Amino acid sequence: MIGARRGFLAAVLAVAGLSVQVATQPPASNVVLVTLDGLRWQEFFGGADQAYFKRNEKGVIDPVSKNYAGTTAEARRALLMPFVWNVIARQGQIFGDASQGSVSRVTNGLWFSYPGYNEMFSGAADARIDSNAKVPNPNVTVFEWLNQRAGFEGRVVAFGAWDVLPFIVNSGRSRVPVGSGFTPVPAPGTANQRDINQLAKDLPAYWGYGTFDAPIVYAFLDALTEKKPRVLYLMLGEGDEWAHEGRYDLYLDATTRADRFLERIWTTLQSMPEYRGKTTMIVTTDHGRGATPKDWSDHGRNVPAAEQTWIAAIGPAVPPLGVRRNVNVTSSQIAASVAAMVGEDFHGAMPKSAPPLPFR
Repeated sequence: MIGARRGFLAAVLAVAGLSVQVATQPPASNVVLVTLDGLRWQEFFGGADQAYFKRNEKGVIDPVSKNYAGTTAEARRALLMPFVWNVIARQGQIFGDASQGSVSRVTNGLWFSYPGYNEMFSGAADARIDSNAKVPNPNVTVFEWLNQRAGFEGRVVAFGAWDVLPFIVNSGRSRVPVGSGFTPVPAPGTANQRDINQLAKDLPAYWGYGTFDAPIVYAFLDALTEKKPRVLYLMLGEGDEWAHEGRYDLYLDATTRADRFLERIWTTLQSMPEYRGKTTMIVTTDHGRGATPKDWSDHGRNVPAAEQTWIAAIGPAVPPLGVRRNVNVTSSQIAASVAAMVGEDFHGAMPKSAPPLPFR
């Protein structure tokens, strides 16, 4: 009889347009945040665009780009990012699809990296962060805040080749270890960790500030299996670099490689009892890019389209609602969401920060 009354009440509330939650879904025990630097929402939701493909003097498309051609947006995006669209989109949630009446954006008005990462990590834009200079972040990030919480001390880690990352996380103050530059493993203690760092040094120093993404991912996975932290951050940056060089083919290639890294991370998490069914993963970007073949390689305050982003999530704290419709979100909501995934209230502790993403 009680069950019947509950069902009747739920039906009445549903008819009235009110949401009803019969049982509260518990938070995860762990959270992983991954960023794909500068990946446009256009490719994320629509796949490769042939208008950007390069052709030789005979009009033949370069072979890398040709691998991502398709007749529909759904087909192209699944070719470009099969894990995202075959797994995350079906088992989790995705925000920012303009074709579904949704927008995801940054709020800092500058639309480049350090301001974007500060907004994402601290929950609010800060006018003091107006360059990519190696200046320690004056704001407390969600990583620093969690690293001071009971049960999380010493169990927060970050990885990214960009050598500005330690300053964004303010590792000196936060005590969050950061693998970056040509030292993916910040304090190598095993032969495997030393090999990862050696690999980073042996690869071409193409961009000067740090290694390619692969050694960073290897260091991330090593920390996952060896130290079993509860909060992990991974910055993937190759796509942004190739975009700045106007290499749409290599930008696409880096995007697919990033998708493969996401699959490897998720598969590893599901293979470990400490993480399986207990971990939520959030994937996003720090900014967008230009919206035309003339300015797609650029971003910043003079490229208005670079304001738009996207956010994806999967895990026990994320109901499988797929691509969200008519929901607008901001990058500033990610900090509180990272904390909320593990049952912590960053927004309550930092009132200037944005509230968590509306996963329910």
